[in-house]
Amino acid sequence: MQIDDALIDHLSHLSRLKFEGKDRENLKNDLDKIVQFLQKLNEVDTDHVEPLIFMSQEVNFLRKDEISSEITKSEALLNAPKKDSDYFRVSKVRGKHNA
Repeated sequence: MQIDDALIDHLSHLSRLKFEGKDRENLKNDLDKIVQFLQKLNEVDTDHVEPLIFMSQEVNFLRKDEISSEITKSEALLNAPKKDSDYFRVSKVRGKHNA
């Protein structure tokens, strides 16, 4: 793959970024190094290499979800800035839905 000005212009358009002067040359050099590295990887024989699905053989042991402590409705309402009998009071939320 050839890294040229046309490719940089195309990538600039796609990313909505503007590269000029030294930034443009640095980008061309960096992309060229990336392409050279990927071409080098293509030279490696991977015929007998299994695909890597997980980074290690470790297994996550997850704990069970168990209720450890509960609070009553009245205890929860003690922390409410505003309450109305058995409910939290909040300000009205209104707005147009822009879809």
